[in-house]
Amino acid sequence: MPDSWLDLAPDAQFGLATLPYGVFGTADDPAPRTGVAIGDHVLDLGAAARALDAPFADTVDRPSLDALLAAGRPVWDQVRAALTDWFTDPARAEAVRPHLVDRASVRMLSLPFTVADYVDFYASEHHASNVGRMFRPDQEPLTPNWKHLPIGYHGRSGTIVVSGTDIVRPTGQRKPPNEPAPVFGPSTRLDIEAEVGFVVGTGTEMGERVAVDDFADHVFGVFLLNDWSSRDLQAWEYVPLGPFLGKSFATSVSPWIVPLAALESARVEQPAQDPEPLPYLQGGGPGGLDLRLEVRLNGHLVSTPPFSQMYWTAAQQLAHMTVNGASLRTGDVYASGTVSGPERGQRGCLLELTWSGKEPLTLPDGTERTFLEDGDEVTITATAPGPNGSVVHFGEVTGRILPAR
Repeated sequence: MPDSWLDLAPDAQFGLATLPYGVFGTADDPAPRTGVAIGDHVLDLGAAARALDAPFADTVDRPSLDALLAAGRPVWDQVRAALTDWFTDPARAEAVRPHLVDRASVRMLSLPFTVADYVDFYASEHHASNVGRMFRPDQEPLTPNWKHLPIGYHGRSGTIVVSGTDIVRPTGQRKPPNEPAPVFGPSTRLDIEAEVGFVVGTGTEMGERVAVDDFADHVFGVFLLNDWSSRDLQAWEYVPLGPFLGKSFATSVSPWIVPLAALESARVEQPAQDPEPLPYLQGGGPGGLDLRLEVRLNGHLVSTPPFSQMYWTAAQQLAHMTVNGASLRTGDVYASGTVSGPERGQRGCLLELTWSGKEPLTLPDGTERTFLEDGDEVTITATAPGPNGSVVHFGEVTGRILPAR
């Protein structure tokens, strides 16, 4: 990878290998506009594209990523190639530099794109097995269908919020184990789920299927996601149907969208699948992604979930999501489900880390947690290997718990 005239630090959070997209404003100019993070700067992409007379200027000079997502893979590749050229060709420096903003002064004002639908999966065998052992100790940990299809549910797109948004503790019905009837009140078992999200750019018509190998033609980018979960509301409501109020109150996403093209060097083989999936869930090439997540509670590292251990890949999830003819829309979000690994320190939620509250988590400051308390702040970060030893950074998704209203 060529060097940048920006003289980026070797450990720069957003180097040439990443070039993530987001929507930003500043104190001097709060109007939302599309930006690309690089090192300690954010490029005003629309202004730079106008200055350089780029053919995609109309697509990126917008207050959201919606038009870029809808433009399709040829334009995505064109924009990324242009950005690499702009940041590495010294002849471009004079035209580009006036449109760089100090990243420390940037405000990530809103979601970077308009969310259409939201689907959440359940794709980690380690997570699903742990949950099964906790709640079905006398049965097989995995349900009979789990290794035949990626299990998922439709969530609430209207409560997806950008990182930094405070999360109000949800209220609802819950049934304590020793009580004869449900009670109403604030959730007492509020949890996190460290996940990876994917956003669809190119949509499909109803009745059309997306093959596993067509994943990169439809998915624009990748980001971090925290699917906040009320375990007590969920436990009471989810039989016989799926998650509802225990999940729908809030889902947080990181503000920077890493283009799928940045993750070519992070592709790895997924864990072996046995039994062999049905033909529509098969594809060529490695489908896993070597993303390394870190979960911090009040600044303390509590887990390092490995995304490379996910049983079902994002490409398989997309193929399954559309195999019945369900259409895709620009801005559709789908999430991996909780990312967990085989070791205790790799579990992606407090439910697993504390074994449903039976084994409290002791933080370095001496405090203990079973589930989240008011005032707690959770931050999820991630990195992935980039080309030539570089590192792809995903930024962070953060949320703080406020008392119930």
